[in-house]
Amino acid sequence: MPKSVEKLPRGLDAAWHATIGRLRRLVPHHKIYLHYADKVSQIEDQLKGLSDGRLKRRLARLAIPFHLGRDSRKDRVLAAAAIREVIRRETGMRLFSVQIAGGLALYDGLLVEMATGEGKSITATVPAIMHAWRRRGCHIITVNDYLARRDAEEFQKVYAFADLSVGFIEQEMPAEQRRAAYNRDITYATNKDVCADYLRDQLQRPRSGLAAENFRVVSSAYGDPWVQRSLFAAIIDEADSVLVDEAVTPLIISGPARNEEQVHAYREAVDIARNLEAGRDYRLQPRFRSVELTSRGRGVLALHRAGLGGFWQSERRGEELICKALEGRHFYLRDRQYVIQDAKVVIVDESTGRLMPDRHWRNGLQQAVEAQESLEIQPMNEALTRISFQRFFRLYERLSGMSGTLGEARADLWHTYKRDVIRLPTNRPCVRRANGTRILATEAKKWDAIANELHLAHATGRPVLAGTRSVHASEQLSQRLTALGLPHRVLNARRYTEEAQIVAEAGKAGRITVATNMAGRGTDIRLDTQAQMAGGLYVIATELHESGRVDRQLAGRAGRQGDPGANIVFAALDDHLFFTHAPAMAKLAQRLAQRIALEDRAIPDFIARLLIYRSQSRSQRLAAAQRTSVALLDEQMDESLAFADNAPHTPR
Repeated sequence: MPKSVEKLPRGLDAAWHATIGRLRRLVPHHKIYLHYADKVSQIEDQLKGLSDGRLKRRLARLAIPFHLGRDSRKDRVLAAAAIREVIRRETGMRLFSVQIAGGLALYDGLLVEMATGEGKSITATVPAIMHAWRRRGCHIITVNDYLARRDAEEFQKVYAFADLSVGFIEQEMPAEQRRAAYNRDITYATNKDVCADYLRDQLQRPRSGLAAENFRVVSSAYGDPWVQRSLFAAIIDEADSVLVDEAVTPLIISGPARNEEQVHAYREAVDIARNLEAGRDYRLQPRFRSVELTSRGRGVLALHRAGLGGFWQSERRGEELICKALEGRHFYLRDRQYVIQDAKVVIVDESTGRLMPDRHWRNGLQQAVEAQESLEIQPMNEALTRISFQRFFRLYERLSGMSGTLGEARADLWHTYKRDVIRLPTNRPCVRRANGTRILATEAKKWDAIANELHLAHATGRPVLAGTRSVHASEQLSQRLTALGLPHRVLNARRYTEEAQIVAEAGKAGRITVATNMAGRGTDIRLDTQAQMAGGLYVIATELHESGRVDRQLAGRAGRQGDPGANIVFAALDDHLFFTHAPAMAKLAQRLAQRIALEDRAIPDFIARLLIYRSQSRSQRLAAAQRTSVALLDEQMDESLAFADNAPHTPR
């Protein structure tokens, strides 16, 4: 099992820790690192005249203090200048000063906010090389397999010039290939892969007693049987998504525990649930995605249970089965939370819109949804080991990350990871025009307004990227565009194979691209000449998200590197966000809209701003509470495992 990590601060300790974080934010980190970047630029010309051989020898000398762990600020500046020259020779790209500043900040363990399109992938090569010179491995965490392979291959020549090896991890890789990739100096992988590999390794490791001693003897004699080596350095792309958004759910390694009686009980639960009436027999709690039976509902259930045996003999177990069936029906919807692929339920990541074929819902929810869809019910899995992402990444000795939207999460990031956030300016001024948020009375009116906005933008020849929250929404918008005769391309969890190509071509004049959430993150949208003349990329968000950061990420696809562009957000009073987190205020706004005849127009700005703030702030508080709950459970498991390890071992 995972080793212990420092507990998160609580009570007065947490208050003092937060105060330190606020004081540290007063330090002008961005000015400090831009100053170091200027020093790098001052010695740039000295390196351009060196031959490849002399530059390689210079790199070898620069690597020595890093290998010994004695590198100074001067060593880092000199190394950054040499690495910049290597990148220029091998890729034809010259790093901007903000990229050099970002690279040095990443090496120092900061979290760097760089706007979309500022070149975060190539920025990561600077600290990756410095970390790799320690010869203990450096993991660069990306958001999907495609980006892991792409970046490893794209920068392979840069790393080879510095006498470093590079590898990447893909989901279907066998253990031997994974071990080889992790043994490279630099390894690209997704957060789910590195975390799952860590857990699988821990399952092979006896914790104490004679078995552990024998394991150490065998390992020393025959080599390390684990896939990963020690967790030294990690550089995380889209750090807010990995360290905050995905931290609400632990990663669990489980094994099947088939029980035919239990499988049959889930089918019976779905049948019984169809006879229950919302409001009378049960109450929905959308904020928590949970269901509570009323006294009348318990009475109806008792009548159905009377003729059943097995699991239904237990009143409590019967209620749990019914509640799971109702949760699956109301809160986990086809083409939103999951899709059907090859006659199986495949979960859709609500943060990215991508499929997660290796993930399953826990506590019977997976089986309830499969029963609802009349599919083969997979066996309930028994949890073998688990860890949260927030705990896993705290195991690294050196941790840093970057994203376009870190500022809003800096308090959370400091509390959990003790990492400062540095906001770097864009290389060129951002000229993106924000057209605000328009909230319509109903979802139908919203889609009408979106279709009209798309039609007007397309008529001017500018490219449009419409972001949706679900597969269902993307298909719904596609149908409207088809009816209007507007050619377009759709990118969602069903059509993911050409993701990079579709997103890369989204900047062509007149192109309409409909994409779920943040599909294509990490792929540049480059404008052609006609698109620039037409006003640049127009990003249309079709719904607000629980976090304002995700809204800002989508908007950031337009106006990259000084390009022209604009963005607008559409929402409806009956959207998921408002219905779940501010239902009373949304209903009041609907009545107001009806009274003053605003059904066909956007509600007033001050009401919209208040409603958005209320909904998103409540959502973020709930997410923070979930992260805290996950962290507390991690600590409780640590304490119980430590107790087990310290228990006296009595040989038989």
